[in-house]
Amino acid sequence: MNVWEEKASRLGRLAKGAILTAIAVCVLFPLYMVVLTSLSTQDAVARAGGLVTVPGELSLGAYQELFSGGVVSRAAMVSVGITVVGTLISITVTALAAYGLSRPGSVMHRPLLFLVLLTFLFSPGIIPRYLLVSSIGLIDSYWALILPGAVAAFNLVVMRAFFMSIPQEVMDSARIDGASEFTVLRRIVLPMSKGVTAVIAMLYAVGYWNNFFDAVLYLNDNAKWPLQMVLRQYVLQGQSMFVGQGGDTTIAGRALPPDLAIKMSIVVVALLPVLVVYPFVQKHFTKGVIIGAIKG
Repeated sequence: MNVWEEKASRLGRLAKGAILTAIAVCVLFPLYMVVLTSLSTQDAVARAGGLVTVPGELSLGAYQELFSGGVVSRAAMVSVGITVVGTLISITVTALAAYGLSRPGSVMHRPLLFLVLLTFLFSPGIIPRYLLVSSIGLIDSYWALILPGAVAAFNLVVMRAFFMSIPQEVMDSARIDGASEFTVLRRIVLPMSKGVTAVIAMLYAVGYWNNFFDAVLYLNDNAKWPLQMVLRQYVLQGQSMFVGQGGDTTIAGRALPPDLAIKMSIVVVALLPVLVVYPFVQKHFTKGVIIGAIKG
């Protein structure tokens, strides 16, 4: 029996539990402060002198003000659209390329695989990428946030490795029955690869959702900003979302929520989709990535 297969002692289980609890507290406590601050009133934030740690007066004013202005609502819709469309394009192209590269007899199999692996060592710089995007007319276009990063070499290699682990006999039997390569991929390979497909789709979706640097490079129109650009502009750079917050605590005769609460509410809105989706995909990570990589 290997060392890692031995049953842990009581002391070992207690130590593991304590370590995992400490890690969970370190991760969850900052999130707790962000959420609590976003729900706090001006008096609660003033008493705390910053992020709120002890619950006091709670209010949804920050969220109401956030979505009533239209800036965050529009940015959230832009981010959702980019994430959905980008993920569909990326997972489609990645699956097609991975399936082609997983078949040893496919056309130009080795040269294309070599080019894919070469991107692990060399990547284009910012200026060449900008010149390429500009030359094909994608500046100030949402496609500039999707097409340049539509395929990630790591995701392609992982999916290819998983496809190679599928028994060849299963696909050969389908070909004997007259199935085309696209039919084999759609009816046999992808249904047998739901785990790795879910993981790769999750990685792409998180990448699109969190991406702001491409928006900095390619988008000049503020109305096209995704949510992460709003997060960067108003939270990290400290710019005010409302004119009335330049020193005034009211706007149009209405009392404004504390500026810090509004900033933290933007953080919560940006984090919420990933926190909601991740638990449904997490169970596939071990089966989809680790097992696929080992078998490949």
